[in-house]
Amino acid sequence: MTNSDERMFAMLIYLLSFFVPILGPLVIWLLKREESEFVDYHGKEYFNFLISYAVYGFVCTILMLILIGFVLIFIVGLMGFIFTIVALVKAYNGQKYRIPLIFRLI
Repeated sequence: MTNSDERMFAMLIYLLSFFVPILGPLVIWLLKREESEFVDYHGKEYFNFLISYAVYGFVCTILMLILIGFVLIFIVGLMGFIFTIVALVKAYNGQKYRIPLIFRLI
C-alpha cells in the first residue's frame, strides 16, 4: 500500500516533466527514492522512458533525410505525451505502471 504523499510525489515526477523534463523529476527522484520504493520505481520508469524516447527522437531525426522521419517524429511525440498522461494518472492512483516500448536501463 502507498500513502498519499508517495502517490503525490510519483505523480509530480510525470507532471513536472512537461515543464522541466530532466531537472524537476530528477530532484524529486533523488530526494525521495530512499524513503519510498513507489517513488523510486516511478523515477526509474520515467528516466528509462526519457532515455528511450530520446533515442527514438534521434533515429527519427536521421530518418528525416528520407522523409519518413517527419511522420515518425509526430507519432513518437504523440505516444510520449499519451504515455506520460497515463503514467501520471496511474501513479496518482497508486499503481505501478510499466510504460510500453522503453528500454529498461536503470
